[in-house]
Amino acid sequence: MILADTIIVSDMHLGSEVSRASAALRMLKSASFNRLILLGDIFSDLNFRRLKKEHWQFLGYIRKLSNPKREIEIVWVEGNHDRGLSDVMSHLVGIRVYQEYAWEYCGIQHLAIHGHQFDRFVSHNRVISTFLSSFHLVMQKFAFGKGRIIGFLERFDTRWLRLSAKVASGAVAHGRFRGAKRIFCGHTHEALSLEQDGIEYYNTGSWTQASATYVAIDHQGVRVCEYRDLDRDALEDEVTEDLGTDFEDLLREQDF
Repeated sequence: MILADTIIVSDMHLGSEVSRASAALRMLKSASFNRLILLGDIFSDLNFRRLKKEHWQFLGYIRKLSNPKREIEIVWVEGNHDRGLSDVMSHLVGIRVYQEYAWEYCGIQHLAIHGHQFDRFVSHNRVISTFLSSFHLVMQKFAFGKGRIIGFLERFDTRWLRLSAKVASGAVAHGRFRGAKRIFCGHTHEALSLEQDGIEYYNTGSWTQASATYVAIDHQGVRVCEYRDLDRDALEDEVTEDLGTDFEDLLREQDF
């Protein structure tokens, strides 16, 4: 059982072949928290036709969590792949979408921002970066067990997508400017934690790889956690419930 005040997940890339939406859903269903931050790139692109049943189930559960009766704060921070979806999510799920989100917990200022803002290549080459990111996700689908492709993807990640050092440096500088003690990003798909000049930086990683990671925050501090699917069989019956049906119907009614 995961107990936390805040859980942060990013880079689900719903609609891609490598999105581990079912695992993310199992993680959330096994957790107890007061706040959930979806830290960008929840979708892979704007094509809802690519969403599979497990992707709709994940979205349906988020919609259930956003019910005021549950008293859970749900925050969506926009990523570079989520552009154009803010109005859809706000209207259908009742979740406000932010460019960045700040909050205080245990007397400490926290700040969540997706991180593409600190990636100059993505910022200045949106079309090319979108193509390369989509290409990367497709290649991941065929990479398992193929050493040469995996090696290529690791080099490709480092050059084009992960840029972890640059994103971390930019995030720390932004956190200092905004007066935050802790700053959280996604975007790089690489889980990371470091401290620089008194500012703590955390990257949530992603849910498109075998090692799926997220961040949990409680009164003891911040943890970057790897999700291990040990309880899959125990939760299987509950997860196969069609949580996404109502959400999918709403989208169709609105012609999205």
